[in-house]
Amino acid sequence: MQQTSEQYDAIINRCKDLFVKKMADYGSAWRILRLPSLTDQIYIKAQRIRSLQENEVQKIEEDEQSEFIGIINYAIMALIQMEKGIAKEPDLQLEEAIALYSKHSLETKTLMENKNHDYGEAWREMRVSSLTDLIIQKLLRVKQIEDNSGKTLVSEGIEANYQDMINYAVFAMILLNETT
Repeated sequence: MQQTSEQYDAIINRCKDLFVKKMADYGSAWRILRLPSLTDQIYIKAQRIRSLQENEVQKIEEDEQSEFIGIINYAIMALIQMEKGIAKEPDLQLEEAIALYSKHSLETKTLMENKNHDYGEAWREMRVSSLTDLIIQKLLRVKQIEDNSGKTLVSEGIEANYQDMINYAVFAMILLNETT
């Protein structure tokens, strides 16, 4: 589990570095996005990964890793939006955005460590394509919950699904790094 923790941190740091650079370029323009818009952005990324996994020919030179980074960053943005609410205009300074990013990535890592303890790192035996499918399944669940105005009868809420998507994307990146 120590190796997983270190690998997890390295991937989150890579994602956070890109988040910080995009904040420098664009500011917090993403703060105006409603949750369904963020969910749809993640869905596009996940479908792109699935397409890369299934198609022999690709016309745009991007790899799965850059799309998994997008999933992680958009999901963390969604968690921030859930905490702070949707803004009418960009309202976060870089320092606060980084602090919120760190807070939500740490909470998500803690969830991963707890599940990893209980499941015994079963994800290490999975295929990256299966992790992609699980992300898409989580997205479809979130879309349904959003269509139900956030109400569920017995299911975990939207936050837990975003956290699972982050963790599945990190796992996929770890597996991809181990095979290259």
